[in-house]
Amino acid sequence: MRFASFEWKGKKLWGIVDAENQLVCPAERLFEGAYPSTLLEFLAISHGDLSKIKIPEDKGSWIKFQEVKFFAPFPKPVRNVFCVGRNYQDHVRELSKKDLEIKHPQFFTKATTAVTGPYDDVYIHPEVTSQVDYEAELAVVIGKPGRNIPEDRVYEYIFGYTIINDLTARDLQKNHEQWFKGKSLDSFCPMGPWIVTKDEIGWPVELDIKSFVNGELRQNSNTKHMIFSISKLISILSQGMTLLPGDVIATGTPAGVGAGFTPPKFLKSGDVVRIEIEKIGFIENKMVG
Repeated sequence: MRFASFEWKGKKLWGIVDAENQLVCPAERLFEGAYPSTLLEFLAISHGDLSKIKIPEDKGSWIKFQEVKFFAPFPKPVRNVFCVGRNYQDHVRELSKKDLEIKHPQFFTKATTAVTGPYDDVYIHPEVTSQVDYEAELAVVIGKPGRNIPEDRVYEYIFGYTIINDLTARDLQKNHEQWFKGKSLDSFCPMGPWIVTKDEIGWPVELDIKSFVNGELRQNSNTKHMIFSISKLISILSQGMTLLPGDVIATGTPAGVGAGFTPPKFLKSGDVVRIEIEKIGFIENKMVG
């Protein structure tokens, strides 16, 4: 099942997606009686239990893609987006020019105000940065609260998966000697276009992941090449810290980012970045500014 947040006829809604037929069904048509007002509220209440959702057979209950504007699944996340740096060895190598032993996951976050829609324009803030880079990433969405989660039970806590472009101002990242500022500029976290539930993806998660800039293939890998698996990432992140329904965890990016080229290929106004992940779909954003 696929879940999305969207606007239709001036109303902000959420519901399920029929990607094959390019249709959405609003939540008000999925429940008998009262229903959660947002997708985030649905997860907070249901903890990922889909049993109360009744999918209408009447196609009149569905709306064509052309009639809606997709938002990020959580337009206003409950807290910062969790991220993982240096989780593909080829990406480590392209930036450091050597193989480094990564002993522990490198966690950081992106501010909630960085989140934007899957097809929205991205403002690249030329007044503060000249080195905007793209990073294709698979993101995991947590479905129920958990702390000190054992690796062999992580699957129980996952609701589904979505796509993130972990846009980065490389110069700010370097200047401030940490990653939060350079990762958190407004609109630097395009997300979506929807959440695909875990049963649609399989386990372990082995998905092709690609990025394109103006149609040119830049990144081309598979999530099976992560240094730290999804199970290990979530287990370690949850040690001593409660993960909440709706938490989003971006799992790192493979080689092919702009900073890895000689000379670097940073983004400029007018560039279009497309991120594709197998079984989920794609997001595509034009850079402006």
